[in-house]
Amino acid sequence: MTKESPGGGVELRAFGIVSRMQPRYAAYEATVADGDIPLAGMAQLFVELAPGNEIYRVADAALKATTARPESQVVEREFGLLALHAHDPQVVEEAGRVILERLGVAVEERARPAIVSESVISNVTPFQAQLVNRFRRGSLLVPHQTLLVLEVTPAAYILLAANEAERTAEIDIIDIRPVGRYGRLYLSGDESSVREAAAGARRGLDGIGGRPAGAGPAGRAGA
Repeated sequence: MTKESPGGGVELRAFGIVSRMQPRYAAYEATVADGDIPLAGMAQLFVELAPGNEIYRVADAALKATTARPESQVVEREFGLLALHAHDPQVVEEAGRVILERLGVAVEERARPAIVSESVISNVTPFQAQLVNRFRRGSLLVPHQTLLVLEVTPAAYILLAANEAERTAEIDIIDIRPVGRYGRLYLSGDESSVREAAAGARRGLDGIGGRPAGAGPAGRAGA
């Protein structure tokens, strides 16, 4: 089978590895997983592609070549997201290598994350807490806590941001949305912990190299 390069129309939007899933992050991912349930301490690989249907092809290649377990496979209007996990970090690293080889791209061709917005809301009112709790899949937002809403592009990088935030500070994960044009993270706690977690998330995202977000495959400007 032939490989498709970015020039052939496949865009590697996001590619990253969570080396060790933190307890709250892993519990949240287990709640929303469509496939195998991840556990704290596992390593996770996430890949976001355009067009979205390409996810099926790379998932097939990675699952046939490695013992990585499929967590989520989501294809929406524009993009596709694949998340795999394993106890051994080398397994997800090998799955990532297989996917890059199948696509015919280097990891440097991924888009690097960009923070679109960051909001810290102190002393959340009971009314706003109620609104947030209506859509959350994780912990409840308790009134008078501090709420962080972080928005990034490409969307899948919000997974790494969430894990790094928890690695940095004692917080609760309210919701993670890694699919679509933008990814969003909602977390809460006392104000100092939330601000510390936000800084940890920023550091984690800053450590990912690649082409500028918004640039098309092979450095071409996106439409």
